[in-house]
Amino acid sequence: MACLRATLDDSGRVLASGAFDPAVTGSSKQSSGNGKEMIPNEIHERPYILLTTFRRSGVAVPTPLWFAERDGKLYVKTRNDSGKFKRIRNNPSVRVAPCTMRGKVTGPEFAGIARVLPAEQWGQAQEAINRKYWLARLPFWSKKNEFLEIEIAA
Repeated sequence: MACLRATLDDSGRVLASGAFDPAVTGSSKQSSGNGKEMIPNEIHERPYILLTTFRRSGVAVPTPLWFAERDGKLYVKTRNDSGKFKRIRNNPSVRVAPCTMRGKVTGPEFAGIARVLPAEQWGQAQEAINRKYWLARLPFWSKKNEFLEIEIAA
């Protein structure tokens, strides 16, 4: 299975990208023993991911984000009036890669499917994010925040 790797400048624009084979780089996934598809080791327990969403025209838009892991899926909090939220509603196909706070990719990119979580499922996502990032526990976050669930493709 070939994956894509992108190199970004400080403003988040793609400078270069290319394909590589994760079998050669030693990519593997975390497993909890329940048989579900799990989170790749390159992303597992990293502080940031680069979430790449796609405009209707097909243009990729990368965004570095906080994320949390639970039951083999990634969870992200974002505003429901943000561009990434609107793009995911229109096209759930995403790419995920480990990155720095500024969006510099530090590992391989993985394909995934994102979905907007219904409000009744927000509790588990919020708990996972709060456990990982203490700043997320503070009450100054927007009332427009919603949660996205990302499942990494096999």
